[in-house]
Amino acid sequence: MNQALLALRSRLDRFGVLLSGLCMIHCLAGLFLVGVLGLGGGVLLNPEIHHIGLVLAIVIGAATIGMGALRHGHRLPLVLGVAGLSLMTAAVMVGHGSADRC
Repeated sequence: MNQALLALRSRLDRFGVLLSGLCMIHCLAGLFLVGVLGLGGGVLLNPEIHHIGLVLAIVIGAATIGMGALRHGHRLPLVLGVAGLSLMTAAVMVGHGSADRC
């Protein structure tokens, strides 16, 4: 691979790690603030946050995992990445918050 493509992949990998960390903080903050303190449900459970996060995860994941699979020829990371992104998509499609309750 040429240096420009390797640099792009490195930046995308770093952004993916940052995005994963922000997702973890969002989930933990949601559990603590909403579950323990009863605060922040309107902001932390906003479906738009999950939609934006999913789109970013799909774009970054597809680019970095796809480039890695092409470079190394291993399919297992690609299969696991597709499975993880599929599970995230299914979770977002189910919905969140009190609007989903009957």
